[in-house]
Amino acid sequence: MKKIIVPIDFSEHSEYALKTAAKLAKKHDAEVLALHMLEMSTEALSVSDELLGQKAVFFMKLAEQKFNDFLNKKYLEGVNVTPIIKHLKVFSEVNDVAKEHNADIIIMGSHGASGLQEMFVGSNTERVVRNSDIPVLVVKNNVVDINFDVIALACDFSEESIESYHNTVAMFQDIVSKIYLVHVNLPNEKFNSTSQLEKMAVNFFTKADKHLRRLEDVVYVSDYTVDDGIVNFSNKSGVDLIVMPTHGRKGLSRFFMGSVGEDVVNHSPLPVLTLKI
Repeated sequence: MKKIIVPIDFSEHSEYALKTAAKLAKKHDAEVLALHMLEMSTEALSVSDELLGQKAVFFMKLAEQKFNDFLNKKYLEGVNVTPIIKHLKVFSEVNDVAKEHNADIIIMGSHGASGLQEMFVGSNTERVVRNSDIPVLVVKNNVVDINFDVIALACDFSEESIESYHNTVAMFQDIVSKIYLVHVNLPNEKFNSTSQLEKMAVNFFTKADKHLRRLEDVVYVSDYTVDDGIVNFSNKSGVDLIVMPTHGRKGLSRFFMGSVGEDVVNHSPLPVLTLKI
């Protein structure tokens, strides 16, 4: 881990993300790219009118000063911090900045979303999760300890999820004591009997590992939704971090099918790491 992007909007939650990034940066000797997105209209940035142009420059300078003041934190001492101001309009473009700087991970703070906001609008964090090609770590409070010791990886035992399983094991196997593979059994057409679940798990590990040693790490949870099952299990089992593979669905497919990864990001009080499938 060499480069960490932290989108900053001056909120309490973005400071939670910045503090988490500072701790990870110190541990891995990484650079923190603090990104502020100045949402100015295209007209304001390209206008030829002298007065409007002066106003645009004034607001950009004001944002830069506020940004510099925000980054003047004691916990950032000794951390290589690079401030970046982009004149972007949508948070989906954070992925473009990550590609431009060859970043390894995005860390974001979030207060979650619910109800109509979750269905029709979503949060800026959701947009980043949906569009990011690199892992996104979402935190909702002050993360005291970044030495995540117990991890819950959501797994549906599909062949498609093998890559995210391999990535999670490679990322954490030397630094954690336990990686649970959590499968949520739903009370609908997707319901599976115990024998069916066990067969699915055996097939999964046979393809993924060529052995069955991790069968003992599988947990079957019954709940009404996948996100409820993952969050409820994690809260009662001493989990430090939830890892969620996500398809990054967009448009109508997201509206009708939803995204379990985004749902967990919204509803979990624990840190959540999303990995694009």
